[in-house]
Amino acid sequence: MKKTVYVGFTAMIVAVLFVTTLFAGCTSTSPSTTPADSTAAATPAATAADEKTLVIATTTSLYDTGLLNYLQPIFEKKYDVKLKITSQGTGKAIELAKRGDADVLLVHSPSQELAFMKDGSGLNRRSFASNSFLIVGPAADPAGIRDMTPELAMTTLLLKGTNKTAGIAFVSRGDNSGTHSAEKTVWSKAGYNYTTQVQKSGDWYVEAGKGMGETLQMASEKGAYVLTDEGTYLAYKKDLNLVPLVSKGASLLNIYSVMAVYNDKQPADKIQMANNFINFLLDPTTQADIASFGVDKYGKALFTPMSVEVPTATEGWVGDYSTPATEIAPAATVAPAAAATTA
Repeated sequence: MKKTVYVGFTAMIVAVLFVTTLFAGCTSTSPSTTPADSTAAATPAATAADEKTLVIATTTSLYDTGLLNYLQPIFEKKYDVKLKITSQGTGKAIELAKRGDADVLLVHSPSQELAFMKDGSGLNRRSFASNSFLIVGPAADPAGIRDMTPELAMTTLLLKGTNKTAGIAFVSRGDNSGTHSAEKTVWSKAGYNYTTQVQKSGDWYVEAGKGMGETLQMASEKGAYVLTDEGTYLAYKKDLNLVPLVSKGASLLNIYSVMAVYNDKQPADKIQMANNFINFLLDPTTQADIASFGVDKYGKALFTPMSVEVPTATEGWVGDYSTPATEIAPAATVAPAAAATTA
């Protein structure tokens, strides 16, 4: 009896192994359809798509105003190139470009842009438009800064804020953006060290760490003051309980520039595509489009193109705006010995 059971059990195991092997043979994946091969087959198509895509790292103000959304289809149709636009503060946009994760840098912080160019990370910097920064706040203006110079207005806000004057609050971008950089410039011109005298000076000073549109909304909800670019303010104005209080002063100038991203891995044809975008922004037709953008909706253009007015600014802040972008690599540096020989 025991022998019979053992044989039957062994036969059953053999049968199961046979069926399993047969099933595996029927369902095995052939070499031509393995996941690895499928990925390899898709790679050329993905590469082709990448070659026709231009990644733009830009500031939130150009996105929030809708200017890039307006210009995007015009450029894409003209050059048969897809634009992939990523917006964040200027500081983060520059970080993205330095990592090689963008093809074009389009921002509004001249000091950071010049450092980016000096590092050899950019080519063909061109300024294409400008507007102004504003200090906006509650219509009641509890700090009494209306029509002051930017420096005096910020000084007044600091003194009243640190003295815990009722109704005094300031919302900063606090994100190393172009607007945040402009704010720090005003503090410096007013005679303050931003890091030690302003940034942690009390509850009156709030760092949003957000884009311009969201920062404006936060300030409106708090009944606070805020430094903003004029274009984004006009775009959000109808939803805000904030009015312009300070709008004049050299430190409020806001210049927008564009440059091609350069690194030793960036293909020459991609840089040429970036140059096409730069030249597109400088084209008289595009400059005219920028000059009229926003007029129908806000009663005023959100940006002033270089074809209409070139602002007076610190040397180097306004980039070239009349020469086409053509460089695809940094200009060769002549070695001292070679220069001496030539001389």
